[in-house]
Amino acid sequence: MARRAHSRAELGRKLARRGYAADDVESALRNLGRRGYLDDVVFADSLVRRRSVTRGPLALSAELAAKGVDRVLADAAVRRLTPESQLEMATRLAERLYASGPRLAYREMLDRVGSKLVRRGFAPDIVREACRTVMAGTPPDGEA
Repeated sequence: MARRAHSRAELGRKLARRGYAADDVESALRNLGRRGYLDDVVFADSLVRRRSVTRGPLALSAELAAKGVDRVLADAAVRRLTPESQLEMATRLAERLYASGPRLAYREMLDRVGSKLVRRGFAPDIVREACRTVMAGTPPDGEA
């Protein structure tokens, strides 16, 4: 458990795979929770804070669900991402993705860069606004 934080369900599955009895696993999880070493709220908040730089709320919610975090706790952690912070992260990512390729018209950029942002879990309206922002701040070919 020292390498990274785990959700309660994730650690329970890990211990069960290693052959520990279900009663022992449950006892260990309760003990860790009582001592403050295992807290799904803290885990979800931490994961969202770390991963929101490259992932949107949809991807973060799916990742938390895959790690066994209760849907209510996952939704609460993801809701802390404001639309403004989502747009800021999506715009930074769009700038990086746009800078690594040839200059494109808005439609082409939306197809190429926007689709990557959607796959990373950003909502379509955030993606469109991020692409518009990047296009507005990028000089046309030949100008610098």
